[in-house]
Amino acid sequence: MARRKQLDPRQGVYMISVAAQLAGMHPQTLRIYESRGLITPKRSQGNTRLYSQTDVERLRRIQELTSEMGMNLAGVERVFELEEQLERMQDKMLKLEREAEQMQEELKLEIERVQRSFKFELVPYEEPGHALIPAKEAAKGVRIPITRRDGAR
Repeated sequence: MARRKQLDPRQGVYMISVAAQLAGMHPQTLRIYESRGLITPKRSQGNTRLYSQTDVERLRRIQELTSEMGMNLAGVERVFELEEQLERMQDKMLKLEREAEQMQEELKLEIERVQRSFKFELVPYEEPGHALIPAKEAAKGVRIPITRRDGAR
């Protein structure tokens, strides 16, 4: 059985009459939207407009905003600008979250490395008669004097 090739939804495949029919509007309306920059169809070698599935979905969205929500084309343009800005910000946020996770992992590994190095430096000295703290002192507890910057103890 032959496998069908998946079509890229951004590839221009529909001529203006088909795209207009799929979107439920007149072909002249598509030309108006193109002149306003709301839609940018691809062009064939013969300079024929070719609309993609993504373009048709955008046309349907324009139709929804204008007819169902009562927006004018300036409002539609602003909605699309804000949606694109939101998408860019979401992409940036995801990138920052990934960087933060990576930095957090690096920090965790560095903390573990430093903790391991302390374990090697803090080795008890257990040679008989040569303890770091004399046994008499260890039994009483050890006070370590700390001098603060202001000279107080």
